Amino acid sequence: MEEQITDIAIIGAGPAGLSAAVNGAARGKTVRLLSGESNYLTKAERVDNYLGFYQVTGEQMMKQFLHHANQMGIVLEKGKVANVLALGDRFLLNFNGEILSAKTVVLASGVSKAKEIPGEREYLGQGVSYCATCDGMLYRGKEAVVWGMSQESAQEANFLQEIGVNVHHISTPQRTEGLHPQVKFMQGSVQQITKEGDRFAVLVKDRKIITDVLFILRDSISPNSLIEGLETQDGYIAVNRWMETNIPGFYAAGDCTGKPLQISKAVGEGLIAAQQAAKYIDEKM
Repeated sequence: MEEQITDIAIIGAGPAGLSAAVNGAARGKTVRLLSGESNYLTKAERVDNYLGFYQVTGEQMMKQFLHHANQMGIVLEKGKVANVLALGDRFLLNFNGEILSAKTVVLASGVSKAKEIPGEREYLGQGVSYCATCDGMLYRGKEAVVWGMSQESAQEANFLQEIGVNVHHISTPQRTEGLHPQVKFMQGSVQQITKEGDRFAVLVKDRKIITDVLFILRDSISPNSLIEGLETQDGYIAVNRWMETNIPGFYAAGDCTGKPLQISKAVGEGLIAAQQAAKYIDEKM
């Protein structure tokens, strides 16, 4: 069976991501729009500074943006991209535990508020994972700590418990009603992860939990954790005026590229990124 390769994979479905999807499709390219549940624009009470829209809510604006994309046949695929691997001629994306192939990628994930904890980067891929549904089967019959900072964390903790993982769920809010009754719960935040023999120790408040893996479930993953070697500057992704990063074929647009954090900027950068991605593909054919 021949491998299906998408022309442009877009990570994020805010104004920048939707703009990239619409403009990629307008250039005759296949696009896949990948995004989690949350979007900061939907929470805006009122938007007055976007041309053509006045005194609208962020939710109303997002509905109109999504309608435009849907009319062009673009479907929003909900889920999480855990990591991206650059292979030179294409990219592999781990999306909800499945591997997708794309000729180019546009990262439009917004601002990442993720702060790494001590030991996170050191043990990433060994005792730290960002996707429970991706790596859960590796820990059947073992111990896992799920640190939930996203709306889907309880669902992922339940998934792990149901496939035979012994789960500790850590979150700042109180225990969610829908959490599996056999999932152990502790209110708080993970402060660090350290090696403890062949296993790991997760520190929560003054308590040490011994585990085989720590699943860190945030709404977004920091860009330099998503793909290896990506250059950043002052906490944002470094791009040129064509929205090109230092990785050929990998583009970025919107709030993740820096200030001003405005809808107009995001939409414009999404357009440029998609057009440049289409040009990059055409030149390589």
